[in-house]
This record gives sequence, C-alpha cells and structure tokens, in this order.
Amino acid sequence: MRKRVLESSVLLISISKWIFLASIAGIIVGFSTAIFLKLLGLSMDFAKGYKYYFGLLPLAMFFSVVIVRYLAPEAEGHGTEKVIEAVHKRSGKINPRVVPVKLLATIITIALGGSAGKEGPCAQIGAGLSAGMADLLRFNDIDRRKLVICGISAGFASVFGTPIAGAIFGVEVLFVGGLLYDVLLPSFVAGIVGYHVSSSLGIAYFHHSLNFVSVFSSFFFFKVCASGLFFGLCSFLFIELLNYFKNISHKIKKPMPIKGILGGIILVGMAFLFSTRYLGLGLDTIETALEGGDIPWSASLMKMLFTSITLNFGGSGGIVTPIFFVGATAGNIFGHALGLDPAVFAAIGMVSLLAGAANTPISASIMAVEIFGPAVAPYAAIACVISFLMTGHRSVYPSQILSMSKSSSIAVEEGREMSDMGGANVTLRAKSITGGIVKALEKIKNKTGL
Repeated sequence: MRKRVLESSVLLISISKWIFLASIAGIIVGFSTAIFLKLLGLSMDFAKGYKYYFGLLPLAMFFSVVIVRYLAPEAEGHGTEKVIEAVHKRSGKINPRVVPVKLLATIITIALGGSAGKEGPCAQIGAGLSAGMADLLRFNDIDRRKLVICGISAGFASVFGTPIAGAIFGVEVLFVGGLLYDVLLPSFVAGIVGYHVSSSLGIAYFHHSLNFVSVFSSFFFFKVCASGLFFGLCSFLFIELLNYFKNISHKIKKPMPIKGILGGIILVGMAFLFSTRYLGLGLDTIETALEGGDIPWSASLMKMLFTSITLNFGGSGGIVTPIFFVGATAGNIFGHALGLDPAVFAAIGMVSLLAGAANTPISASIMAVEIFGPAVAPYAAIACVISFLMTGHRSVYPSQILSMSKSSSIAVEEGREMSDMGGANVTLRAKSITGGIVKALEKIKNKTGL
C-alpha cells in the first residue's frame, strides 16, 4: 500500500510540474510567435508596396547568409531541421542567439520574395526560448529535451492555429514511426496555451470548413486512395529536388554569401520568366486552390523549384508552408483532372504532402480536422497514411531518426538518421505478392527476350 501511495504521489508531482512548466513555455512561445508573425506581416506589406520589390532578393539572400553565418550558425536552414538535430545530438541545447538571428534572417528572406515558410522559425524560436528557460532553471538533459520539444509543439500550434496537430507534430517529427509518449502531456499543454496566447494577441488563423457531405462510396474511396499515391509521389519529388539543389550548391566552390547573391539572381529571373506567385509564402495561391479556383498545372513543380533554390542558397525560413502550397495546388489539379471537387482534394493534398514529406501522418490527419472540419477528415487520414508510406525512407528533415521500415520487404537499419540512409535495400520474400509479380515479369522477359 505504501508503495502505491508513493507511486501516485510521485506521478501527481510530476504531472503538476510539467503542466506548470509547459504552460510557461506556451505563454513565452505564443507571445514570441505573435511578435514574429506581426513583424513578418508588416514587412511583407511594406515590401509589396513596391512593384518590383523582389528585385532586392539577391541582397536579401546575401544579408541572410551573413547574419546567420557570423552571428548564429545554428540558425542556418529551415528551422525545424536544426531543432530536431539539437534534440537528438545535444539534448536540446540551443544557442540563445538563434532566436533574434532566425527572426531577422527569415523576415528579410520572405518579405523580399524568398520562397520559404513561417513555421520553421517559430519552431526554432520556440525551442530556443524553451532551451534558455531550461538552462535558467538548471535542468538536466532529459528535462531540457522535454521542454525543447514543448517549444516545437507550441511554435507549430501557434503559427498555424492547430493546437492538437501542433502538439502531436512536436513529438511525431523527431522519429519516423515512433512517438515520445512521455512528452505528450507537456506538448499538449504547451501547444494549447501557445495557440490561445497568440490568438489573444490578434493573430488570425486560416480555418476553412469545406462544403463537403461525407457520403461513402467505394468508387470515391478508390479515388482518395489513388490521390494518396499521387501525393506520396509529389512528396518524393519535392524531397529529391531539395537534395538535388543542395548538391548543386555544395559543388559551387564559392563562399556562401556569394551563393546567396547567385540564388537571388536566379529567383528574380525565374519570377520575371514565369510568375511572382511562387515567391514568398504564396498564401493567395493556397487559398485559391482551396476554393476550387483555376491553378496553373505547373504550380506545384514551380514552387518546389523556387523553394529548393531559396533554402539551399542561403535563404532562411521554414519548409511546411511551401509543402502546403505544393499539396494544395497538386490536389486542385488532381481534382480538376479527374472531374472531382478540386477544393476537397486541395485540402486532402495539403495535409497529405505534410504527412509524406515530413513523415508525420498522425499530426497531418488531425490538422485536417482542425482546419477543414470533420467531414473530410476520414478521407484525408487515408490519403495521409498512403502518402507517408509512398514517400519511402526519405524526409525534408534529414535529422529524423528512423524507427521502422515502411514495408516488410524493405530492409533498413533502424535507429539511423534519414540523412545516413543512402537508399533502402529491397529484399523480396518468395511468397509475397511483390515477389510473385517480379518473378512473373522475369519469366515474360526471358520468354520474349525483351
């Protein structure tokens, strides 16, 4: 009896402790996110007052590189990736200078036309502030790591207005196929508190309830499954393009500030040649896609290219907003092509691309409920999981740790970073469907000589 009382007492104290700490973290992150979003909005409005504001993009990329490289190198890249790396490799230790440096570099990049997102900086700022709080309280590595994960959750929840999806994202994005259940409570608290703090400070969020009546039919269900395959291939292509331009950037033997200027010049040229819709956040195009409007067939691919160049040539910002752009426009085109409701499939595509590219099918499915309503959520969840599987063992976050194989026929080494995968080995079982198909094709090949 005494042991049970002691156990309950310890759990009560632990629960109370983390509700309090996560609430404080949520308040701090929600407040800082609101400041960042307001400054970003003001900067974008000011820049767009000039017709050819994006002409300064080469200088913006140059200054973004210089600011990050010489003041806080840890702030390089698209935010969330660096936080994941810090959690896995440094128990959540983050240089406090990351917060102001990331804020400034991201505002410069996005306001002047760089194709990047706003969630990465919020996750990195939230994690940086939480790490500072942990250091101030002299936490050990385990508790600091927990508090930093709370910062990720609160940052994601407060930037998109999705408290539950944000909370799950913070614990799901660290491992592919694994959840940190011991951080669920503080992540939920931090996400919910962060969202309410930022919304109370005047941050408006996009919630778009679809005019969709859920009537199940096997034919529609089949099309939803097909869309999941399509969105998985889109995620695959996006990740490969990011890696391709990363390799190109590494092959250019010039200082990074010069690469920033070069990348900015290329982006300006592409904007003049194609369209300015692919610059910046691209929120207008996302809304058009979700309303079922007409979208250029190449919109998804163009956004992939603009984003890949921006983030690999010195631009600062997140990756999730471009993922939303690619997903919404790809879904819109998919709907138009098959004679389906383009608005519904734009919504499904938006969350499915997140599930595939970031390996976060659970938080993406919950996000469908929070943004688009419960009617479309079951179909979005199916597409999210299929997209997650179809993307394979790759990610926009190379520091994610692989905790599972996405197929029993694929041999992967679990516990490794996604960046160390170097491709997966396919091991076909003799009695598997895949193995049977491959053997049948080999027989046809041998008989026909093709």
